[in-house]
Amino acid sequence: DGLTWPDPDSKARLVVAAASDAQLRAVVRRLVRRYAPPPSRRPDDLPGNRTVPDLPPIGVLPLDPARGTTHRDLAAQLGLPRDPAAVAAAVLDGTPRRLDLLRNDGGSVTLDGALLGAADDSGRPLHWRGRVEVDDAVLSNGDDPLLACAIGNAGGYARLDDVALLGDPDPTDGLVEVAVAVPVVTRSALGRKRVRLEVRRARGRAVAVLPREGKVPFLDDGAEGELSRKRSWWTEPGAWAVWAG
Repeated sequence: DGLTWPDPDSKARLVVAAASDAQLRAVVRRLVRRYAPPPSRRPDDLPGNRTVPDLPPIGVLPLDPARGTTHRDLAAQLGLPRDPAAVAAAVLDGTPRRLDLLRNDGGSVTLDGALLGAADDSGRPLHWRGRVEVDDAVLSNGDDPLLACAIGNAGGYARLDDVALLGDPDPTDGLVEVAVAVPVVTRSALGRKRVRLEVRRARGRAVAVLPREGKVPFLDDGAEGELSRKRSWWTEPGAWAVWAG
């Protein structure tokens, strides 16, 4: 909390030692809560597509160096160093790399992405229903059974098992990529019933998800939660930054 920002002398360096993306997200969420101005005090120089100013760059120190090879965490996706000496060099002599941030109306933020849906005890996905909109595009009106909904700023939730949900999410393009997986029943020429998975995708500035019945479990940057009411995510282009080597 003693960090001064903006820092004209550029002497302050913030390093976050994190064992998971959820821990890194918690720090960025605190930065947003501290620096985001209330709507009534919005500064004139704040870009029209932003609600927060440029946040101070963060040095990311992954506490599990091997995690980047077993799981594509955000540091691995961004190609950030994992060795402490290399992280220190990036923080001291590197350059800031600005990245998009997702805010939501629940008061939190998303750095990588979110995955909505659940599975039974055998690991089979469970159907749920909800309306999913990306800007003016409707991916589901709430009538279709959904297996999953992926919201991507980066690519951590681009795949569900062997199914490609997101195409190529880019945390620097100012857009959020969204996909829903819908099971579609078809019949062969012999009348046999088959189920194929239809993936619908869209990109935009904002996405809204409204569950139609009950609660929908989700993972947001690895943090678990349940969605029971409408939730909206929107993009803050270039709002946060990491020190890159």
